[in-house]
Amino acid sequence: MSAHMSGYGLWLLAFVNAAIFIFFAFSFFKPRTKRDWRSFGAFSAFIVALFAEMYGFPLTIYFLSGWLQSHYPGVDWFTHDAGHLLEMMFGWKTNPHWGPFHLLSFALIGGGFWLISVSWHVLWKAQKEGQMAVTGPYVRVRHPQYLGFILVMLGFLFRWPTLLTLAMFPVLVSMYVRLARIEEAETREKFPVEFEEYRSKVPAFFPRSSAATA
Repeated sequence: MSAHMSGYGLWLLAFVNAAIFIFFAFSFFKPRTKRDWRSFGAFSAFIVALFAEMYGFPLTIYFLSGWLQSHYPGVDWFTHDAGHLLEMMFGWKTNPHWGPFHLLSFALIGGGFWLISVSWHVLWKAQKEGQMAVTGPYVRVRHPQYLGFILVMLGFLFRWPTLLTLAMFPVLVSMYVRLARIEEAETREKFPVEFEEYRSKVPAFFPRSSAATA
């Protein structure tokens, strides 16, 4: 058991990794209002749950161990690398850290943090000038910051899916959608004409193709 668990029980590593990603999100998002802190707190809970299983205790592996062992008998599911469930289940013959799902996760996580950072600067400048945020990423979607959080979480799910984070993901997405609707109602009160025109042209979360916007 000690050989199997050599990649787990590393609670300090779990804490450090969670703290780093939470700090990154904080520095990019810079929460100020209660609504900001609510969305940031939910994201932080997702990150803590993720790294607790990645380096602390592999709850998902234990829960699914019987099914995994019977369907994939050639995999030692209690090694750390096997925690990359998608890489193992699809049988990629490579180091999971260089597998397609792991590389996809890098793109989603990096793109998500970039979107959060760029959007915050555009939003901050618009609020300072008393205007609507309609430039930068806001040209393509109305809620790029929330989309950024969703992309980061989705990236982590491709890298290290767990039962808890899979359950949390749709709950957090629905929360971000509700927060977005509240923000839109407030923006509509301040800029009724401008917002309706903007809303008619720019989708909430999923950017239209160039052909559709032309």
